[in-house]
Amino acid sequence: MSVQYFTAEGLKKLQEELYQLRSIERPKISQQIAEARDKGDLSENAEYDAAKDAQGLLELKISKLEEVVASARLVDESKLDNTKALVLSKVKIKNKTNGQVMTYLLVAENEADLKLGKISVTSPIGKGLLGKKVGDTAEIAVPNGKIEFEIIEISR
Repeated sequence: MSVQYFTAEGLKKLQEELYQLRSIERPKISQQIAEARDKGDLSENAEYDAAKDAQGLLELKISKLEEVVASARLVDESKLDNTKALVLSKVKIKNKTNGQVMTYLLVAENEADLKLGKISVTSPIGKGLLGKKVGDTAEIAVPNGKIEFEIIEISR
């Protein structure tokens, strides 16, 4: 069981999803199984088989989420170093090739959402930015070569 770091918001979302699965989805599937069982012969009952399969998948998902929540650790933002790109750093970077400027928030893998500008510290760009300071150049390996990014700004 590996430790994963989360923001308070990310951990809360995970706990809400777990609650939803346990208290709403689990009883729903149990009800579907009961209804399918009431329809007679279980050996030829496709509804029963489908509901049992869905129950197995749901239980697996619940189990994995419980494991993640149990090993989750909150990141204390007040103790983070603002001089380097770390988890929860907002990093403004400039592509040295085309001059494009982007801002990303470095987050744990489970909280990544590119639409919101949140990238995982385990992604190629996230890994390349970790530990860098303002003014440093991050050389990121991509499928068609390497891209150089200049770190313009780091904030929280």
